[in-house]
Amino acid sequence: MIANSITAGATAVSGGIASTVVSPDPSVSATPASDQITAYLDWYFDQHPVHADALGATGYDHRLGDFNAAAFDSRDRDTAGWLTRFEAEPSGIDRDLVVSTLRGNVLMAGWPAWRRDPSVYLSPVFAGLLLPFLHRLRPEPELVDGALARLAEVPEVLVSCRANLDPALSAPRLVRRALGQAAAGPAFLRDSLPAEVSDPVLRDRLQDAAVPAVQAFEETIEFLTEFAERATGDWRTGEKLYSALLQQRELLGYGAGELHRRGVEAWDGLDTQMRDLAPRVPGGSADWRATMETLQDDHPPTLQAMRAEYEAETARARAFLADRELVTFAEGEQCRVVPAPAYQRPILAVASYLQPPPLTRSRIGHFFVPYTPDGATDDEIIQRLRTNARAQLPTISVHEAYPGHHWQLSWAAEASPAARSVRTVHRSSYFAEGWALYAEGMMRQQGYFSDPAHELAHLDARIFRAARMVVDTALHCGDMDPAQAEEFMITHASLSPGTTKAEVDRYCAWPTQAASYLTGCLEIEQLRAQWPGELRDFHDTLAGSGCLPLGLARRAVAGGS
Repeated sequence: MIANSITAGATAVSGGIASTVVSPDPSVSATPASDQITAYLDWYFDQHPVHADALGATGYDHRLGDFNAAAFDSRDRDTAGWLTRFEAEPSGIDRDLVVSTLRGNVLMAGWPAWRRDPSVYLSPVFAGLLLPFLHRLRPEPELVDGALARLAEVPEVLVSCRANLDPALSAPRLVRRALGQAAAGPAFLRDSLPAEVSDPVLRDRLQDAAVPAVQAFEETIEFLTEFAERATGDWRTGEKLYSALLQQRELLGYGAGELHRRGVEAWDGLDTQMRDLAPRVPGGSADWRATMETLQDDHPPTLQAMRAEYEAETARARAFLADRELVTFAEGEQCRVVPAPAYQRPILAVASYLQPPPLTRSRIGHFFVPYTPDGATDDEIIQRLRTNARAQLPTISVHEAYPGHHWQLSWAAEASPAARSVRTVHRSSYFAEGWALYAEGMMRQQGYFSDPAHELAHLDARIFRAARMVVDTALHCGDMDPAQAEEFMITHASLSPGTTKAEVDRYCAWPTQAASYLTGCLEIEQLRAQWPGELRDFHDTLAGSGCLPLGLARRAVAGGS
């Protein structure tokens, strides 16, 4: 998956964007679409400086943003105003992308995450401090200056967190999930962040400046521990909102019920395929779950070895693509395979990816290997290694790196002109994750998974995504509780109990996202079947159009505007 540590549903831009802030007053007469999009992006970047900085936009590296209640209310009003303005514009892919995004945001304004989930405050703090050092777009003294300015804002952000959360809306499960993330804060600020700085003088300045932020985290950890005991809210969106997000934000022609049915149908079909394939694995049988469990006995011996083996597999996948000329590579692209950041480990149990900042010429992305949180027991580490067994490394590497997330996002940044910059600011998970799962299936067709064990693990990854479709819809429509969801995932996919709990927590916190993988993949496979030309041209054209909602992606492939 793509690491989404800044803001849900948003990601990246190509071309220079001015920093002027424009008031989104619906009464102002409409400007031409391209000018209006530029004005909108100016406003968006000003309101989301951490995301803007991560994209490579200049002038946003010294702020975390406004997190008080008045700022959230103001952004919601402005969002509605922008939607009114764009709805008055003629249809076009870029305009329709903005409209679908804004409609989704307006829908979610009625389900205010900033009053429900502490991660709304925690994730931008971690991302705003670490990502500039990962990307290293500026000299180290400038990076430290930006970090010092952001560190000074951390106490205020966390004060807003404690003030804004509503116990009647906040679900204990999500609060405890965020508490694990917050618990990583003090060590991150004291140790991990300063370790990014080579100059000892600058490092000392950073450590000194972190002291008030550490204290703010410690106060927030104490608050969240107590708050979780009195929180009584629900994380379920309900079928009405879930379906509206599918139809208005993702531009799918169906709602939660149909999505659930498709997930059940896909799982049944994949189950049949895997029963047929599993006996071809040495020592395997028609019981594909038992076969996968045996395959998971062969795993890297340590977390460090897991990272090294992922790095080797990533290089193999890239060489396979190059040898068969299946894609065009962006100039200077590189995928670094590194441990997941410490703050991400308590809330994400699977591999993830951080894209290059597309407003810049950098095409260096980061494949985050799913290390366990600090303090994990030996058994928890073994369980994590088992869910990253050697049979599974090829398909996960394809998904995260080549030709999955890294290739697609680095190529989209290379291929999209400045006029299409909004396509890299707003990204549909149904395209991004659908593409990465499509990439797995395409590589299977091309013979990459030549070992039956690798092929079975690929199908296991796919049936896991079908199970997600079933569980995510059932959870949010009230047909499953978390315990039932965990039991379903354990019995219908090859997950360890610890990974399963983290997965279900994620589904509760991020409605509709878990269903995006196989849903998007099936739509992209339909587009491929209708493409009249070469496979490489299809990949370059579709991936280069950006991570569009699937209805817009179909128009882009057809040559629409």
